[in-house]
Amino acid sequence: MRVVIAEDLALLRDGLIRLLEAHDFEVLEAVDNGPSLLRALTEHRPDVAVVDVRLPPTFTDEGLRAALEARAAVPGLPVLVLSQYVEQLYARELLADRSGGVGYLLKDRVFNVGQFVDAVRQVAAGGTAMDPEVVGQLLSRRSAADEPIGTLTPREREVLALMVQGLSNPDIADRLVVGRSTIKFHVSSILGKLGVQSRTEAVAMAVQHRMLD
Repeated sequence: MRVVIAEDLALLRDGLIRLLEAHDFEVLEAVDNGPSLLRALTEHRPDVAVVDVRLPPTFTDEGLRAALEARAAVPGLPVLVLSQYVEQLYARELLADRSGGVGYLLKDRVFNVGQFVDAVRQVAAGGTAMDPEVVGQLLSRRSAADEPIGTLTPREREVLALMVQGLSNPDIADRLVVGRSTIKFHVSSILGKLGVQSRTEAVAMAVQHRMLD
């Protein structure tokens, strides 16, 4: 699987290269600034890009801007964004472009190698990989009066947040230390309250309802 990395901190950039290569990724190029990222993405057209939000020369949203511009040139280009903090504006802008896989992880997640590598692969496959802290903050900011997310119970919100992360029913049951039948009941209730027929629709609504309104 071919990947381009954008990270201005040399130690983290080198660490990402070694980590991904150790898990059978081919690192086509690793860059440290926005213009180089845009060039690398449009030139190599990788299977996935791992991108720091803040890159030179502005150290604001240079990485995200380059990734979005590259996705305009290469529709569906999968992008996994890394950020030091939960920055809702950046998440919203990334998810507003609905073509191809997208992900948003806090940099701390890189140290959980298994979860990080799984997230890279999930995004490369066209899926969505959202940091649990990001999902939790985005969902929790909905007031109870808002529809339809506001009709969910706290436990259902928790289950939905884990669904957004791509966990299966058995995985969610293990994470919450409850029976699989309990999770099946919660998922069924979530689908009913949201008025959708599938998990995919529920996840899409959760992301869109908070980030794209």
